[in-house]
Amino acid sequence: MDTSLEEFKNLFHLEDRDLRTYSPLTLAYIGDGIYELIIRTILVKQGNCPVNQLHKKASSLVKAAAQSAMIKKLEPVLTQEEQGVYRRGRNAHSSTMAKNASMSDYRRATGFEALMGYLYLKEDYTRMVKLVRMGIGEDTL
Repeated sequence: MDTSLEEFKNLFHLEDRDLRTYSPLTLAYIGDGIYELIIRTILVKQGNCPVNQLHKKASSLVKAAAQSAMIKKLEPVLTQEEQGVYRRGRNAHSSTMAKNASMSDYRRATGFEALMGYLYLKEDYTRMVKLVRMGIGEDTL
């Protein structure tokens, strides 16, 4: 895939939309997927290992409690724009409930996923990856 979504958008005749018009839960929906893809890519690129080990490692990083802990670390370095997206996601009222997390962890995780979705759709991959690296302890400012 190219370094941007341009080819993808052209192939599927997708129009750019104002990211501010997306609901925070829609941003969280795509953010959940892209964050999981980033984590799975990191784990697979670290070396071949049994799939059940990959799954356990990935699950420990993508669960709501882990995402909640990550966003707590990241909050001080978020821009005002990023803080706004995070808050909108955190405060969004979802019809689903947390399965294996506290409601506060679940809400913070939803805010984190909304931020990931926003940065992905904004095509700010550098910032998205930098925040993930900081969140998992691989990078510092």
